[in-house]
Parts: sequence; C-alpha cells; structure tokens
Amino acid sequence: MRIGEIAALVGVTSRAVRHYHHLGLLPEPARRANGYRDYTVRDAVLLARIRRLTELGLGLDEVRDVLADDAGGELAEVLGELDADLARQEAEIRARRRRLAELMANPPSAEGPVSPALAQLLSGLPATGSPSAAKDRELLTLLDTASGGGDGRHRLYDALRPLAQDPETLALYRRLDELADATARDPRVVPLAEDLLAAVPDEVLASIPTDGQPADAGFGEALLADFPPAQAEVVRHVMHALVERGTG
Repeated sequence: MRIGEIAALVGVTSRAVRHYHHLGLLPEPARRANGYRDYTVRDAVLLARIRRLTELGLGLDEVRDVLADDAGGELAEVLGELDADLARQEAEIRARRRRLAELMANPPSAEGPVSPALAQLLSGLPATGSPSAAKDRELLTLLDTASGGGDGRHRLYDALRPLAQDPETLALYRRLDELADATARDPRVVPLAEDLLAAVPDEVLASIPTDGQPADAGFGEALLADFPPAQAEVVRHVMHALVERGTG
C-alpha cells in the first residue's frame, strides 16, 4: 500500500502518517524501486492502534509507551484488533446517519439542527418577536448540544412545555425587553426577577441535567456579559435564587 491508501484505510491523513514517522511512532516501511513507501497490513494495524489510542485521549508520549509494551503480538491477533476498530467506525457512521435522519424528519428551526425533543418543544412555542425569547431559544439550543442527550434533557423539555406556552411567559419576556436600555439599578429589576422566579416551577429546576451542561462559573459570567446592564442584573438575581432553590 502507498501512503494515501493506508491513510484512507485507517481514517487518518497522509500528513498524520508522516508526522508519526517523524516522531518514531510508526516505523518507516521499505520503499519500492520507484522510491514510494510500501506499507504492509501490519503497518496498517499499528497505525490503527495509534489512532485508537489518541482518540482515547492519550498524549503521543503515552502512545509511545503503550506501543512499546504491546509490541510483538501475533498477526492474527492484531488483525482482529484492526477488524474491531473498523467495526467501531462503522457503528459510529450508523449512529451519525440515524442522527441525521432524525434531524431531516423534523422541520428546520432558526437555531439550526437540534434534537427531535427540542424541535418538538420549539415548534409549539407561540410566535413572538421578543429578543429575550430569541435569546432563550439560543440557550436551549446550547443546552441541547452540551447536555449530550439522555432522560434529563427530555424531562426538562417536558417540564418547560407548559411554561413556554403560558401567555404570562410572553408578558415576562416583554418586561425584560423593556429593560434593554435601562441601568442595573432600575427599580423594575428586582420585581421582574421575583416574578420570573415565581413562574419557574420546581419541576423545571429538578429536570435540569447536571452532567455535561455549561453550568460552571465561566459560563455564568459569559452569559451575563451577553445582556445589557439591567437585563444582566435580572438574570443574576434569577440565577442566584435558582441555585439556592436547588441546594435548599
């Protein structure tokens, strides 16, 4: 096999193969009379193993140590490992195609591709030109991606559906929109924050996924920075109060 053929077989680039040669992870193969590298099946097996180890998060120095400890395996054994690696790649492709089919089966949204569960929630929301409502949709899309799926996300969307379809929710969005040009000390800030908190049922708080979502302090700071002063102050009040409710 030539370098492009072994790279395509294993699913890496020719540049990566040359890089592994440079680092000594993948020995240089014999060359044909015309000067081209001539890779064997064993080279492909070793290259697949390097790819698999790097995908697991190992650094290249760690990969070198693993390969040193694992050298000398029987060809039948390493061929079996290559076959298992290819089977894993096939499973990943099938999973991506199932995901694509789910996305194609749902109407496109302004937020782009989302999970079927979120697409169902968004499709049931009343039409509104509220910038605050649009921002909430964007945050739901972020959560949809960052949470990685699971029952928690579905429970959250189920809990949000009555709240999202409540006419009072649109009224709260309008009040938040009205603070776009206000200062952080506007007297409307605290009453709006209290009304927003009262509108959020405990079921929503209990359904928020705790794994994989952007819930750290850095995300909170970035979220607040995305709002003008008065709106940011409302969101800050709500976030702090929700944390207290969740830990109380």
